[in-house]
Amino acid sequence: MSGNGEAVSRRTEARSGEGSAFVLSRGVVILFAVACGAAVANVYFSQPLLVTMGHDLAMSPALVGSVVTLTHVGYGLGLFFLVPLGDVADRRLLIVTQLLLLVVALAVVAAAHTAAILLAGMAATGLLAVVTQTLVAFAASLATAAGRGRVVGLVTSGVVIGILLARTASGLMADLAGWRSVYLASASLTALLALVLYRVLPRHSDAPPTTLRYGQLLRSTMTLFARERLLRLRALFGLLIFAAFSTLWSSVALPLSRAPYFLSHSAIGALGLIGVAGALAATTAGRLNDRGLSQRTTGIALALLAASWLPLAFTRSSLWALIVGVILLDLAVQAVHVTNQALIYALHPDAGSRLIGGYMVFYSIGSATGALAATSLYTVAGWGAVCTLGAAFSCLGLALWAFTRHSTPDPAAKATSCSEV
Repeated sequence: MSGNGEAVSRRTEARSGEGSAFVLSRGVVILFAVACGAAVANVYFSQPLLVTMGHDLAMSPALVGSVVTLTHVGYGLGLFFLVPLGDVADRRLLIVTQLLLLVVALAVVAAAHTAAILLAGMAATGLLAVVTQTLVAFAASLATAAGRGRVVGLVTSGVVIGILLARTASGLMADLAGWRSVYLASASLTALLALVLYRVLPRHSDAPPTTLRYGQLLRSTMTLFARERLLRLRALFGLLIFAAFSTLWSSVALPLSRAPYFLSHSAIGALGLIGVAGALAATTAGRLNDRGLSQRTTGIALALLAASWLPLAFTRSSLWALIVGVILLDLAVQAVHVTNQALIYALHPDAGSRLIGGYMVFYSIGSATGALAATSLYTVAGWGAVCTLGAAFSCLGLALWAFTRHSTPDPAAKATSCSEV
């Protein structure tokens, strides 16, 4: 069945290459990356603002905690119910529409004067922020087969940078102008991006039209998972790496806010700037995938991910150890994530939105699992136990790669070999 998928991929790419008049320049790729980062940041803006929001709207601690929960629930629902629409609709129109609706949701959050309105706005914000994944799939569809890994790498870097900088930006803006200013500024930026994307993006994607009805579209996502072993494997890699990623980022503020550091929220948020260095360096993973080295890239990155927990374990005694660990971890996660997306998209380019949306459901499960487990474990066993948990997720991923690397062919390597022959 995988062989049939690769044949379909080659035929689709041949058709798209023949009829495409749109040139995916580096400037347009950067625009995709900026739009992705700006959209996904909305999911994470609230984390440093929860206490302030709670005081402003007289919310109980339990109700305040549901702000983050509802945002992520909305995002998870969007991955399954909205992202697949990219395979049957005009992606340009779909992206612009979702961005404009996201502007409305952000305005509702900024203007909320009751807890109910705030929670509804946050759930809608999470639901519509999945436009990020539609953008990734669109960028991949516009790229040539030979350069798809590089394009996915650059665009996904925008996603990771948006996630890492969201907390820092929202904390600084809230200190300067209040928490509502964060969502007003994001609404303005989102509206501007909608206008620019409407003018820049091609009117139709190169993918052949899909005649599936909506219910069939959703069922076909599950069919793809049942049929494609590579998709299941890469989704499992995604779950494990983002469980490790979330284990660090959901709990690192806890030891840093206590002795011997007593760092402020702004200082802790600045850690995102350090993580960006690793995220930017990982764009190399896309180029390696284009050269047929995805298996090797995955193995090296998973080994780095496991190794990153050694310096992270010394966080309490050395900030330099924390910095080294953060860079290694973010570099490794980004490298595997980019490789995953490039490989699964190549299975069926005409089902790119469904493939990436389904894969990202596993990302959400991994992120939620890591966050819940890490914060609970820190309370009862401390930072050392959190590092052990992160290392366990990472080693599971490395072991999975070691057991499957010979039985899972590298599609990019096959394509490279065929072109040389």
